[in-house]
Amino acid sequence: MAAAVARPPPIPSRSSTPPPTLSINTSSRGTPAPVPNKHLPICSPGPRPDHGLQTPPASPPQKESVIEQASLLFPPDAYDKLPGNDTLYSISAAQVARAVDHLASQPIPDPKQVFPWLHGLHAENQMQLQFFVQRRKALRKTPKCIRGITIVKVGGDLSHSKLRGAISPEELMPPQGCKDYCGNFIDVDPRDGFSVRNFQIQACKMATVSDVVVYADVDTSRKELLRVASKIALSQKAIRKKSAEVGEELPTYNTFVVSDSFKTFETDYPELVSIDSCGDMTGKVVDFFHRERLEMHTMSSASEIAPNVFLGPTPDLANFPPASPDQAEYDVYIEASDLAQIPDTRTLQAMKSLLDQPDHTPLQLEFPSSGSIMPPTWSQAEADGLMEMCHWIHDIATAAPDITDHDLGSSVDSCGDSVMRSPSPPSRSSPIIPLKRTPKRVLIHCTDGYTESTLLGMTYFMFVHALPVATAWVKLHRDNLRNFFAYPSDVSLLTSIQPRILQESPKNSSSDGLSCTLPNMPQDPAWLARIDGSLPSRILPYMYLGNLGHANNPELLKELGISRILSVGEPVSWSEATRKDWGHENLLFIDNVQDNGVDPLTSEFGRCLAFIEKGKLDGTSTLVHCRVGVSRSATICIAEVMNELGLSFPRAYCFVRARRLNVIIQPHLRFTYELLKWEEYQRIRRNEPLRRELEWATICREIALMNKPYSRQ
Repeated sequence: MAAAVARPPPIPSRSSTPPPTLSINTSSRGTPAPVPNKHLPICSPGPRPDHGLQTPPASPPQKESVIEQASLLFPPDAYDKLPGNDTLYSISAAQVARAVDHLASQPIPDPKQVFPWLHGLHAENQMQLQFFVQRRKALRKTPKCIRGITIVKVGGDLSHSKLRGAISPEELMPPQGCKDYCGNFIDVDPRDGFSVRNFQIQACKMATVSDVVVYADVDTSRKELLRVASKIALSQKAIRKKSAEVGEELPTYNTFVVSDSFKTFETDYPELVSIDSCGDMTGKVVDFFHRERLEMHTMSSASEIAPNVFLGPTPDLANFPPASPDQAEYDVYIEASDLAQIPDTRTLQAMKSLLDQPDHTPLQLEFPSSGSIMPPTWSQAEADGLMEMCHWIHDIATAAPDITDHDLGSSVDSCGDSVMRSPSPPSRSSPIIPLKRTPKRVLIHCTDGYTESTLLGMTYFMFVHALPVATAWVKLHRDNLRNFFAYPSDVSLLTSIQPRILQESPKNSSSDGLSCTLPNMPQDPAWLARIDGSLPSRILPYMYLGNLGHANNPELLKELGISRILSVGEPVSWSEATRKDWGHENLLFIDNVQDNGVDPLTSEFGRCLAFIEKGKLDGTSTLVHCRVGVSRSATICIAEVMNELGLSFPRAYCFVRARRLNVIIQPHLRFTYELLKWEEYQRIRRNEPLRRELEWATICREIALMNKPYSRQ
């Protein structure tokens, strides 16, 4: 079945959360911008499920009876009605805190109780209805087992005075004065198209089965607060009436108006405050944007790939201090950028002269990013510039003395042409008095710490260690523990010029700087031609996440130390000889799991994690893959991170998302819900009290906002 992209209503743009100072993924105006070079891959939903044969989901792992969420807000007998208003109740900050904490300690219903309703089943969307419900119209009804709490902030935007999980009134109802308002919440279920990833509708959808708590910031009048609250109460009443007309009896949900000021929350209940009244993040509430960038920075933090030469992210000391004092300062910062030009010889010489000054300040240089030098159209000048940059970095990092043309002769490129290292060498009659230099520390960096800097970093790694491209590819990742992403053009370029890189390497040069005769070039391994530049993503030291292409390159996997394959829904295309060589006990195939929003996965968590654990105990790594490596296999990896590191689902999601590098993970709604349910099981297993950091609607809203900049819509 072909997938059609649904076009649900847009969610309001996120304001300055995280704060404008967070430079790794914000524009100059403080509005979040996409992390460079990431993309949302297309995920096929798989075949339509056969509901006649469909096995009910076995989630969560332990058998439970039907769960109905209880709430301290229902019945509302403990709360006073507002004077002159029979539809609104007064609630204090203390009562809000107790109600929110109580909800977080309640188990969420089993997935089969709330799906496919959460996918969005509009009465006019025949494609969505036929896929999910077919003859079982009862599945279209609103589940009565859910009773949530929706917190709505009145006044200003959400860039300040924000409680945990708060949304704006515009996410529930048309804005004030809108002609389309008919006394109801926005109908967010998509009218056309098919999608199992309608994260953007969940906040509003959950509000229809929630009691609503309305509060205001300090600058908003009581009159405006009551006006919005009354509008919400009328909308709740309209939903009940509309449901009754089609024979569906909904529970009664109520609207509560906070009587205390926001300052009371800041003073007495700071754990509920996400952004304070000054617009600063408190750190008390998980923020997906900030958490992802924190994980990215941790994953790609600067490390030494050669003496005094480091790879890492662009320094952001205000938000991410260096992990150690050694990473605090560098003498030269080389930023890889799409807009950069290759520095010419005069510029490099001038920079070196500045470094010779006793009290020089750190120098800033730019170099073209990965993927910018494109075979077969790349010019000899680009290759010359790349090599000259490697020589320059090596000279300053090792404190090599200046060498004149007379002493060095000329470097010889792969075509036998002379490459001059200096455009204006001193006179041959002049005495050579090398300057006494100290080695300089060099940081090659880019925004995410790996994508744009990979070409220069990999070339220098090959150059300084005299490694062919295939060996360098593996060693930089496996031995130097660098996660990186390269474009296919980088693979082609480095393969083409590797004879020159190796010939000019310091390890293959004599003491007077002349290139020695290069040994016979090793033959490129077969796996090199089969990679597109990317390697499987290392999530944990013993667990990788990848796609079917990675899985079907067993020679590469062995080079990376991967000897076990967990295939989720997509079998590998290996010969029987290869299977026998690996050992059938090292291959596990999880069948009958499509990315269709129907097939459950939680029932397979135990088997999958036991398989991964066996590899860990054996001292080897496991590749977890599906077709694209973003949904089914990502769900298993998140489950293992929660299991191994004891992280909540929001934190584990950001952990895996950051380490999937340039591909954005996309577990669909049902898998995401199952993982939130898996968090409950993990807490029970560890004898910890159940307490979710974030509720379902908030998690979905955060994911939708994170993915919005990459959407093609």
